[in-house]
Amino acid sequence: MHLSSVFHILGLLTMFLGVTMLAPIPFSLYYGDADWVPILIAALTTFAAGFAGFRFHEFRKDLRAKEGFAVVTFGWIIMSLFGSLPFLFSGAIPSLTDAFFETMSGFTTTGATILQDIEGLPHGVLFWRAMTHWIGGMGIIVLSLAILPFLGVGGMELFKAEVPGPTADKLTPRITETAKILWSVYVAITAIHAVLLMLGGMTLFEALCHAFATMATGGYSTLNASVGGFGSSYINYVIIFFMILAGTNFTLHYRFARGEWDVYFRNKEFRFYMGMIGLAALIICSNIFFNSEIGFWQALEDTLFQVVSIITTTGYGTADYEKWPYVSQIIIFFLMFAGGCAGSTSGGIKIIRLYVLIKFILDEILHLLHPHAVTRVRIGKTAIERGVVTNILGFFSLFILIYTLGVIAMAALGMDLLSAFGAVAATLGNIGPGLGSVGPTDNYAHVHELGKWVLSLLMLMGRLELFTVVILFSPSFWHK
Repeated sequence: MHLSSVFHILGLLTMFLGVTMLAPIPFSLYYGDADWVPILIAALTTFAAGFAGFRFHEFRKDLRAKEGFAVVTFGWIIMSLFGSLPFLFSGAIPSLTDAFFETMSGFTTTGATILQDIEGLPHGVLFWRAMTHWIGGMGIIVLSLAILPFLGVGGMELFKAEVPGPTADKLTPRITETAKILWSVYVAITAIHAVLLMLGGMTLFEALCHAFATMATGGYSTLNASVGGFGSSYINYVIIFFMILAGTNFTLHYRFARGEWDVYFRNKEFRFYMGMIGLAALIICSNIFFNSEIGFWQALEDTLFQVVSIITTTGYGTADYEKWPYVSQIIIFFLMFAGGCAGSTSGGIKIIRLYVLIKFILDEILHLLHPHAVTRVRIGKTAIERGVVTNILGFFSLFILIYTLGVIAMAALGMDLLSAFGAVAATLGNIGPGLGSVGPTDNYAHVHELGKWVLSLLMLMGRLELFTVVILFSPSFWHK
């Protein structure tokens, strides 16, 4: 591995992070908060550290897969370390463990929080908290490719390691153009979402924070009661719509904007995704309506919001799903593993993997019934390569293994079993709220300090699709 190139790129990314830290300062000044000074100091410190790494290490153009995996994984860790400085310097989160947990949760778009009084924080800190979602949503690595074309050769290695999903869909022959397209779509939809939220009564500050969190499928809100604190059906349905968009492959949005009006409904993954949302919402809404005193329209609104929030791994809340009937809670728990579409900002296993897995199981059953039949797993008319199916099976197996080890680790640290199941599902799947003591009306402040580092690692692994992180633990990765 060419470590000098890795340090050079990491320095560049850290410099970029320092510049982005300046964005919350205008809001801090406008609202008369004093947090702009520590944020400015954090920005200068971050930029200076990045400049040192960038200036004193040379860059080699022929970036390989090894360097790509290293930059992405260590980039996220370094971003989270330096990204925690505004919280530490302002005193909003005085503990390094808690500040790192909050920042890693932000950059990985998990939305798990240790904060107990969000509304008591100054506006600059809150805006930075929301920005960590937005930067991490489409990926700081992809953003760097969009604005740093001199990375040139080898850029695809970073792109493949960062973009969520089984494959990275290149829209244009040049990776920098692809990154620019994806971020243009991301920015445009975020802007439209913010305007619509302002029409519903939010301030510019609130609208931007929630638009950042929605499009990144993060879930950080400016209110202690999350989105439910606004008490607006209009805001709820606007956010539902944009959470669905955020959980959809962004290349479909681009193609729709280019005039392919039926691109969504021709896409089998999207249809499966919407089918899962519709079926889960139908069952849960019926279950709530017939087993409680909640009216039909309120039950429908609460159900749709929570189903979409969980399956897209956004993690917003308008209702406490732990008070729902057990059947509904079980469905919500399984939705935590699903995630959105490949190429979206969602976490989780991803819909396309579940779709291929189901097709593979059906194909194996058919093969048992007809041993001499020549069968292939297909999505529509396209046959899936055996290697892709094997990769998906490997990912699914690794996901279950890491989930199991995570639950054991959290239980060993004193967490009750229900909370351990929920906390690991919520962090590995980048969702945020879980079950038990980390449910939708609770937070992670009480978690054992070592447990917060374990959950931070799970967030990172979930965000980077497991293999990107796990491969670094292989001794052969570091050999020539």
